[in-house]
Amino acid sequence: MGGLTLPTNGTVYLDANCFIYSVERIDPFRAILDTLWQAVSGGKITVVTSELTLLEVLVKPLKVGDETTATMFRIILRHSPDVHMLPITQAILEEAANFRAAMNLKTPDALHAATALLNGCTLFVTNDSAFRRASNLNVAVLSEIA
Repeated sequence: MGGLTLPTNGTVYLDANCFIYSVERIDPFRAILDTLWQAVSGGKITVVTSELTLLEVLVKPLKVGDETTATMFRIILRHSPDVHMLPITQAILEEAANFRAAMNLKTPDALHAATALLNGCTLFVTNDSAFRRASNLNVAVLSEIA
């Protein structure tokens, strides 16, 4: 298993699946992400994600009635000093439309990509290789690292 190459400083965008792997402790991806969380704790990098992530991570726990996991996601995304949820603005919606038109990304993916791009993220971490089509993002795909 390889490692996640992190920037020496700056902002790292995490796709919703990264939070799922970390909270639900899904290996091998959780182990890869542990390096990132250690760097965040050390103050070297900042983690951001879209408010859309809250919707995405809550679906399964709510569907199966797992309120404990749903609460863990809410706490991490809303109250952790290490994670900043960014709002979906009109500028992000415009840029997401550009991503959809030019790269045929699905709407949620286009929103994530636009949020990362407009907020100057130095790295975009996901497990969805479709983000590779967004050539203006520095994308790390976890399954390619594992």
